[in-house]
Amino acid sequence: MPENVESAHEWSADRIVWDVIVIGAGPAGASAARAAAEGGASVLLVDRATFPRYKTCGGGLLGESLRYVPEAARHTIESRVRASLVTDRFARPFVLRRPSPYLAMVRRAEFDQALVEAATEAGAVFVDGVAVREIQADDDPARPVLVRTATATAAARVVIGADGTGGRTARHVGVEIGGVDLGLEDEVAMPADARAWRDRVRLDWGGAAGSYAWVFPKRDSLTVGVIQRKGRPDETREYLAAWRRHLGLEHAETLHSSGHLTQWRVPGSPVRRGRVLVAGDAAGLLEPWTREGISFALRSGTWAGEAAAAAVGPWRGESARGAAAVGSSDERMPALDAYAERVRLALEPEQVLGAELLRFFETRRGLVHSLLRTRWGARWFARFCRGETSLARVARHPIARAVARRLA
Repeated sequence: MPENVESAHEWSADRIVWDVIVIGAGPAGASAARAAAEGGASVLLVDRATFPRYKTCGGGLLGESLRYVPEAARHTIESRVRASLVTDRFARPFVLRRPSPYLAMVRRAEFDQALVEAATEAGAVFVDGVAVREIQADDDPARPVLVRTATATAAARVVIGADGTGGRTARHVGVEIGGVDLGLEDEVAMPADARAWRDRVRLDWGGAAGSYAWVFPKRDSLTVGVIQRKGRPDETREYLAAWRRHLGLEHAETLHSSGHLTQWRVPGSPVRRGRVLVAGDAAGLLEPWTREGISFALRSGTWAGEAAAAAVGPWRGESARGAAAVGSSDERMPALDAYAERVRLALEPEQVLGAELLRFFETRRGLVHSLLRTRWGARWFARFCRGETSLARVARHPIARAVARRLA
């Protein structure tokens, strides 16, 4: 923390300038805080919720995610899945089974808490129960960015917004959204016949365009959820109820019920405005077909934290002492520009192809179902989940190109 901060209780004290303030302590924010702290920056991580907290999320970790999970958080993995039962509107079932696991399962409350603890172990200061109301930044690089809450103001050389869908940082940066979905989820107690549910995911392609449902097994519960385009909440709720009836879980004890909006960005949408970066859901970073966002959050958060630490390098750890404590725009911006470029090169192609696949899935759901039950489709799905391939690489595969040409 800054030299003249003696405790976390002084996080908003006068004349304190943090190198980096991270808003939001989910996977993107905690990863950003850890990366920035490991880079030598003084880091303040804040979240409006009190941790640990429940989070609407299936909790499936793809292989790409695992590469960005610190060793200290890997103990939160509860199970590894090697089979999926897939249906199309509750019919045409098939089992997608592979010899080795291809999906890891976590509870977000425990997983996110472990990521926060990894960030604090690296040196970040975490303050929960703090809701950010305003971000104030101007073009003068000699002035720190101000982060205001209802009762206090904190200052930083760089701010990273990871405050999720609808957060203030996305509006500040000007993130342009291409699509929004509503996800509904029930966490239910594990049925008595637990062996029938463990180590197996259940998926269903819904009747509404682009919708699907899932069951993800945890240690002593099941995460049962559905997702479809925002705007038809009653229809989405009925899909969840019908899914539970189909599974025989309509009378299972419900431990949590929650909803969440997910969103994805328009290609080329900004992820930086001056010295304010956005990562994860706040930046609209997820894959539009599966709506998978944890791997995008972990990667973008890590990269944002690394960029912020590099940007404040010459002044890190110092308290505010005028213009020299903040630095010039010319010195600072290349490191922050590098973050935006990394998102453009590594994540944007996946989003573009995911959006194309979503459009295809919306009109040819049955064909997607049939393709996945082929040997090639099952192998691709497992390799995709393990992070051994990507949508961009699959799009270049001869079989995929042949299918695309035939459909065109």
